[in-house]
Amino acid sequence: MSSSVIPSPPPVTLPVKGSDRTFPVRRVYCVGRNYAAHAVEMGHDPSREVPFFFQKNPDNLVAGGKPFPYPVMSQNVHHEVECYVALKNGGVDIGIDQALDCIYGYGVAVDFTRRDIQDEAKAKSRPWEMAKAFDHSAPVSAIAPAAEIGHPDHGAITLVRNDVRVQNGDLSQMIWKTPEIIAELSRYVRLAAGDIILTGTPAGVGPVERGDRIFCAIEGVGELAFEVI
Repeated sequence: MSSSVIPSPPPVTLPVKGSDRTFPVRRVYCVGRNYAAHAVEMGHDPSREVPFFFQKNPDNLVAGGKPFPYPVMSQNVHHEVECYVALKNGGVDIGIDQALDCIYGYGVAVDFTRRDIQDEAKAKSRPWEMAKAFDHSAPVSAIAPAAEIGHPDHGAITLVRNDVRVQNGDLSQMIWKTPEIIAELSRYVRLAAGDIILTGTPAGVGPVERGDRIFCAIEGVGELAFEVI
């Protein structure tokens, strides 16, 4: 008999490409402004300053191409396509030369942002959680194991909205590369198996509307398609 006073929440797991096994999720971290052109379009300096991080909740991740429900309390929701990293182990103060050994695999994600709520929070020096960590805010593809695809450091990353390509970049354009991201983040928190890290978005972010068809792809990693409802 369970000793819990309420039913335990269901575990959050992600599918693994080519396997019937799943990847259990522990935490979800995101890197802000990690592509120079996106930093510029958001009105920020594109120089290589120390990266900053924020979080989404594990159950914000939605796999399998399920529809994205347009959220309440917002009239300006933006798409941000990103490459995500899934960790198989972690630690603190991880060296850059050891960081890739922590990675289980890679996938495609969309970091949806309630931009109007974020802009208001910035103006009032408030936290961003309600703009970033809302329900269904991170559609994701299945994980492609690094044992099969290696560790991609270049390759096209794109998002197509209603058959129009609106985001088009390359993984090589990341200001902070994947090993550097892992090393820097591990200075702040103890990383562990099951952690997911979204590595930033290229230029071209913009609003979505109900009825939009979204298709994302990262060369050598995977694809993701869904509808906004």
